[in-house]
Amino acid sequence: MPNEPRNESAQQRTESAERLARPLIQLANLWGVSTAYIDQVGTYVEIADESLVTVLGALGVDASSDALIDEALERIRTSMHTQLVPPTIVKFTGVNSSVEVRVPAGAKPQVAISLEQGGQAADDAATLEFAAHDDDVDVYTLTIADSLPEGYHHLSVSDGTETAESTVLRAAARIPLPKSMDRQRWGWMTQMYSVRGPESWGVGDYGDLQQLAGDAAAKSGADFMLINPIHASAPITPLEPSPYLPESRRFLNVTYIRPQNIAEYQQLEAIETPESARVLNEIKTLHERVAADNLNPDPININDAWDAKREALRLIFEQPRSAERQAAFDAFKQAAGEDLEAFALWSVAFEVWGAPWQAENDWFHKLDKHSPEIAKLKSEYHDMFEFECWLQWIADEQVAAAQQAAKDNGMALGLMQDMAVGVHTYGSDVWWSPERFAIGHVTVGCPPDFYNQQGQDWGQPPFNPNYLEATGYQVYREMVHNMFAHAGAIRIDHVLGLFRLWWIPAGKGPTAGAYVRYNYEAMLAVLTIEASRAEGLVIGEDLGTVPEFVRTTLSEHGVLGADVEWFARVGNSGTAGDPYMQPSEYRKYALASVTTHDLPPTAGYLLYDHVALRDELHLLKEPVEEFRKAAEAEQHAMLKVLAEGGWLSPEAAADVPNHVQEVVEAMHRMLKATPSLLMQAALVDGVGERRTQNQPGTSTEYPNWRIPLADADGNVVPTDQVFDSPRVQALSAIMNG
Repeated sequence: MPNEPRNESAQQRTESAERLARPLIQLANLWGVSTAYIDQVGTYVEIADESLVTVLGALGVDASSDALIDEALERIRTSMHTQLVPPTIVKFTGVNSSVEVRVPAGAKPQVAISLEQGGQAADDAATLEFAAHDDDVDVYTLTIADSLPEGYHHLSVSDGTETAESTVLRAAARIPLPKSMDRQRWGWMTQMYSVRGPESWGVGDYGDLQQLAGDAAAKSGADFMLINPIHASAPITPLEPSPYLPESRRFLNVTYIRPQNIAEYQQLEAIETPESARVLNEIKTLHERVAADNLNPDPININDAWDAKREALRLIFEQPRSAERQAAFDAFKQAAGEDLEAFALWSVAFEVWGAPWQAENDWFHKLDKHSPEIAKLKSEYHDMFEFECWLQWIADEQVAAAQQAAKDNGMALGLMQDMAVGVHTYGSDVWWSPERFAIGHVTVGCPPDFYNQQGQDWGQPPFNPNYLEATGYQVYREMVHNMFAHAGAIRIDHVLGLFRLWWIPAGKGPTAGAYVRYNYEAMLAVLTIEASRAEGLVIGEDLGTVPEFVRTTLSEHGVLGADVEWFARVGNSGTAGDPYMQPSEYRKYALASVTTHDLPPTAGYLLYDHVALRDELHLLKEPVEEFRKAAEAEQHAMLKVLAEGGWLSPEAAADVPNHVQEVVEAMHRMLKATPSLLMQAALVDGVGERRTQNQPGTSTEYPNWRIPLADADGNVVPTDQVFDSPRVQALSAIMNG
């Protein structure tokens, strides 16, 4: 099999008939692997054979020789020919949901639907009609009616000999707007770990979040607060700094717990006994060990902070709980079920046997949920197991308190939680349920674009689309449900992942990837069901290399897109220096913002900090002078649209270094001129911070996700002072105007 190069022809837009006739290309497409794509700047790219073979291997398909390719083609075609019914069926209101039921010739299929809430669906909820003969198979058309209630239902089809099971995802045609969305709403974006107060432990925590959310509503009039992902992290140090590389998306990051806000800590303060005084003194000493860092503008020491806090939490865990509190804890464990057991056992194994990514600790690969060693671990270290469960309960309580504070102080939506693309290769989700993922051969990332010229490899195993389909998207349903439990909106990072993900063969780099297609209708149905039940919103981060049909489909289903001023060029051009759109041309169904967490704060961007940083970190494929020239052209185009729109004075446009704050405010005034339902300001722009939170394409080369919130002079801005800042108040006035 030849290794075909990328085709850089500007004229060619589709694969040739000769290429499409090749068995490898046919096999890849039947398994949902795209064999070509159009990149961000419109270039047609064909995927090399080597990449296709590796990606197919990750899906369990051996395509390493011509003979094996032919065998695999025969198997999948036979399977498609004889499949009784698809394992997942999606039905949107008003949309035909017909699927094929294929039975042996002469057989009469029978269909029954068990409802999510119990009982059987009415006979007219599903109808069967004969469609055609296909050799030895009769094909029927199965149609789901609108009368079937919205939710998750169980369908069975029998041909008289065999019975197949299917999940019906019955959803509204689009996510309904909450009643609170009776007008445009705006809010703040913040990296919650970066904002600290006197009671913090060197890192922003759920207590800080509770105050930030309440103050943002009461003092700035904001309607939501977008925070970094708060998915679960490793149990002990050293911690992974990136909130976008969690160990599990099912559970919460317990390193953000505020010990002083736990009921049992407050009980210690109330009872005033010698023992309680001793424990409180130990906790106070631990707090003092890291509290000085709360005013340190240098990168956050997340490991020292967690080491001290974890000791304190252990002390609190060991205190007696009231009968009512114990009952609440027991109920939490029961509701979380096997998933909580998985995460807690993974955490205990991590603590007892060592970090799973260390070569000498091969328990991750040698042992699984069925291993007797794991049952023994739970028995011998049951107290540690209970502690890990307890931490999740406390985190859940504190996130709930932050959401309640947001709503009580007048926020329309409250917290907007961010959903990471995936999980760590050695995380609990992968260890306990490896069948959910394509592991060992590929990781997820994105192809090169203007902002990341070498592409990105996020080091995460992708969901296996075949597993999702076979299980009715159960794991996705649970994750979305749990996020909406304490949020008024969910932002999906890299929402293109609902449609396709860039799978990168191990060790080959981001440019050698291939897109794998997913059943986006199924995941949109889940999002619609869960958002409807929570009266919430879904926002999809649809930046970068995103086909227009993706944006159109999301909009049709009520998923808001993301419009960012620095990216919003006429015709969605990816070329720096091309003219920017007028704000009136922004999408109505979108979250409009000036910037993102992957760019420096606007002040830093205007002063070309990103140019110097990328050059320093060797992230450029071109001379720095060329990149600087492109950045200058981009800024000039932005200044032009700001000045022409009357949002920025000609004097400020001509002398940006001495008018940075004026430009920042002008960009937010322009934001107010958009029709977008949601608008977002960044706390870093509010206080005048210049340092970037995250530089894509780096890990240890830059202190990603550890930059504390500081003002234009480099002074830390404490939690309780954020919304009293004159600059924050000025930006709030613009957003409320």
